[in-house]
Amino acid sequence: MHVTDDMIDPGLRFVTKVVRLAFGKGQATEAQVRASKTPLMLRVAGVLPRRGISVVDRPILRPDGSELGMIVVTREKSASTKRPGILWIHGGGYSVGTSRGELAGMQELLGLSDAVCVSPGYRLSIQAPYPAALDDCSLALRWMKAHADELGIRSDQLIVAGGSAGGGLTAAVTLRARNEGDVAIAFQMPLYPMIDDRPTPSSTDNNAPLYDGKTNESNWRVYLGDLYGGDVPETAAPARATDYRGLPPTITLVGSIEPFRDETVTYVENLRAAGVPVEFREFIGAWHAFDAIAKNSKIAKDATSWRLAHFARYLETYFAAQAN
Repeated sequence: MHVTDDMIDPGLRFVTKVVRLAFGKGQATEAQVRASKTPLMLRVAGVLPRRGISVVDRPILRPDGSELGMIVVTREKSASTKRPGILWIHGGGYSVGTSRGELAGMQELLGLSDAVCVSPGYRLSIQAPYPAALDDCSLALRWMKAHADELGIRSDQLIVAGGSAGGGLTAAVTLRARNEGDVAIAFQMPLYPMIDDRPTPSSTDNNAPLYDGKTNESNWRVYLGDLYGGDVPETAAPARATDYRGLPPTITLVGSIEPFRDETVTYVENLRAAGVPVEFREFIGAWHAFDAIAKNSKIAKDATSWRLAHFARYLETYFAAQAN
């Protein structure tokens, strides 16, 4: 999909110019992805949480004895000891990003509910390919279940959410949990998820700002390593799943001109065909992560309001008791 300026929502066009000045034309090669570092703005963003929000470092040990860094984000003054538990997975093409850089998204959800957000600093693809990130996120989810009483979480309302690569890992974590039956998930919110390593019409030749088709291909090559172009498991690229039955109710959205448009639409269709409740909206003229980058635009405000309204409704509607 070749994106022209007239395809971009009018409210995003000025921000588009700023993004292009800040990030250039994109089109990152595999070598550039492997050499990438998390931008300073993502490393320092959210280091100072909003007033009334507590952020606590809570590292845990992996099975091999190494440390997985995590943060636990809550309201400072909580009136409940049984709160929804949200596993928030940060984005960044699997290759960059930090948990603290996404405090804004977690704080939005805490504005809706007295919840507990846990966000793992999973191993990036430039450190270790699949399944390292998935293993870390699944470990964090199992830790939340095991420590529900300590965290003040109600065990029948564990939620998984995230955007972009975080959306892809959200879909992968829920697939693994469904397949293994070890954790029951009340619902998921994979936003504009990165879930298909194969070219789609919307990702092929996509030149949209912020995140384009070439950069997407390069990120997949790094994330999958030797698996790229071969027999890729569904928990690496969830669009490859063939059975969607039993997956949790889902909230998702996508921009119409971004690389992930087609894979998100297909994912939604497959979930609905399997009888999974889904709330989905496509935002016409929006590029990747528009709601986070262009927060003050009308289309971003519409997307945020839509997403938070459905999240609030799902909190009242969906629960999943643990089997053990």
